[in-house]
Amino acid sequence: MANALQQPEAVAGNEVLSDDQKRARDHARTTKERQRQALNLQRENILSQRTSNPSRRAALESALTQIEAEIEALK
Repeated sequence: MANALQQPEAVAGNEVLSDDQKRARDHARTTKERQRQALNLQRENILSQRTSNPSRRAALESALTQIEAEIEALK
């Protein structure tokens, strides 16, 4: 709960955010960063795998393409 004497914080564009809005913004930012970290770990895992099986290689390439698209969508 916000203190009655607390001033809202001004941000770019003269927009004023309440404490709840700041918390929601920070939560969204941390959620996005965690998703990005998880996707990067998956990407690194795929890149570290070696296989001579063409079907497995195709599946890894497909998964890598999908993960890289999801990482790009988070930017």
